[in-house]
Amino acid sequence: MSRTQKDKGDAWYNASAENDDVIVSSRVRLARNLANFPFPENFDEECALQVQNIIFDSFNHFDDADTYQTMILSTVPKLGADILRERGLVEENFGTGLVMRVDGVSGCLLNCSDHVRISSFAPGLACSTAYAFSHNIDMQLQEKVQFAASHEFGYLTSNICESGSGMKLSLRVHLPSISFAGKISELAKVCDERGFSVRDSFGSGTQFGSSLGGFYQISSRQSVSGNEIDQLAGITSLGKYICEFERKIRGEVADNKFTEVRDMILRAFAQMRYSLLMPLRESIDLISAIKWGVDLGLICGVEDYELSSLLYKVQSGHLGFLLRTSEFNFDDDIASDDALKEKRLRSIVMQEALKKMTFVEKLK
Repeated sequence: MSRTQKDKGDAWYNASAENDDVIVSSRVRLARNLANFPFPENFDEECALQVQNIIFDSFNHFDDADTYQTMILSTVPKLGADILRERGLVEENFGTGLVMRVDGVSGCLLNCSDHVRISSFAPGLACSTAYAFSHNIDMQLQEKVQFAASHEFGYLTSNICESGSGMKLSLRVHLPSISFAGKISELAKVCDERGFSVRDSFGSGTQFGSSLGGFYQISSRQSVSGNEIDQLAGITSLGKYICEFERKIRGEVADNKFTEVRDMILRAFAQMRYSLLMPLRESIDLISAIKWGVDLGLICGVEDYELSSLLYKVQSGHLGFLLRTSEFNFDDDIASDDALKEKRLRSIVMQEALKKMTFVEKLK
């Protein structure tokens, strides 16, 4: 099988970052609503269009307007919508419009639960970096429009728990050691005590009774207490605690469960390298196992950020885009089956990314 167009790796998640052995990415979302308009749940079509036009026009007058593109979501084809959801730029509730930085690091979703939801991303434990991107958009918008706010409640949002700063913070984390050791409930208790919730990132898993691949989303539950600096400090402190906890358990696993863990990672190594057809859920589990092997020192030749990047590149929307924009030669028995072509391409994407990967004999 051959390919004529190479997938370019210029997205924000294709970069190494501090603590990226545990923290895959950070996200900061700011919820805002225009003054003198009802919340979207009480909208009619005319109100929605007015808000959308006001925000679109505001972006056109940004200092860096050329770095943004606007889109009306009802005109986005299914494949494009799937990619936007996979990148975290739109939600299931969708909204009516989106303004996106061309590098995908920030997106401004319009008329979802709130008039404006500004989301920005950064690799690793870097909520302050993600916040800077969202804050820049917020400040430029406030030069053009008036957001609903009060001295008592701060920014007014459709969900009272998201008033105040209007900021929601989240971390995507990889916790295979904590999951393997059965200590996720212990971590969830610590998060709860600090005002954060824990949920799966890619669905429930089959191993260790945990999230698929040991990937979790840690998110703030409310934004009414404290200012932005306090809230950023809170999630950064929690993120550092999670890193220390995972690394501690990782060391214990390496010392006490060497044969069992090495067998699991060897199996994943072989399956990823030689599989011809790869389902999505299975690929998440295998990426997790290989990343665990890298962080344990059992695998070399691939970096943590490359594996985190694969989590996006194996998604159905991304692969569908490759199938549509590149030329492939599939074996005759799968050439007419779109589902099998996707699985075949997923296998090849993973193998190409890991072709320099080697297995070592002993843990570091």
